[in-house]
Amino acid sequence: MDCIELGLFEKYRYIIGIDEAGRGPLAGPVFVCAFCCDKKDYQSLLTFRELTDSKRLNEKKREKLYLGFKHRFNYSIKQASHEEIDNLNILNATLKKMEEALLSFDKEILKNSIILVDGNRSLNIPYPQKTVIKGDLKCKTIAAASIMAKVSRDIFMLEMDKLYPQYNFKKHKGYPTKEHRELIKKFGLSPIHRKSFKHF
Repeated sequence: MDCIELGLFEKYRYIIGIDEAGRGPLAGPVFVCAFCCDKKDYQSLLTFRELTDSKRLNEKKREKLYLGFKHRFNYSIKQASHEEIDNLNILNATLKKMEEALLSFDKEILKNSIILVDGNRSLNIPYPQKTVIKGDLKCKTIAAASIMAKVSRDIFMLEMDKLYPQYNFKKHKGYPTKEHRELIKKFGLSPIHRKSFKHF
């Protein structure tokens, strides 16, 4: 899994993997995470044997890894609200928050980093970067970022479920399931639904 990252520490002091969670849902924000490792941190990351793309892990395993990472590694999480998504569109909102997450790191870190971006879209930042298709399956740092973003978003949506229990956000987290679409038909849009998305 870490073949892309092997050897990068010969040229760069840090590797920063970046990924998002929540581009597809009909409600709530998109979360992004930039996950930074030096060589020592990366060796620690390798000890988490179950680490892979967050979509391939069940909720319990994701949460276990999230708690293992939370106070041990250097990362930055940002979120684009449903309003930002409606105003900018989902792609531009996601890219904007990725850039913000990266720029929250110290400049000395960024100047000595290679940034691995999940997908095929480069970021508008003046630092070395590499796009990686299916990066959450190929790079440990991107996989870690995907888990931090996904669990952070799930926690947010559980809070939204308390505010808007009629939509059952705790179950589908805002994704376009059949049940979710039926609840929108019944109750209309909540204050956190993305108005620019197709709901039916």
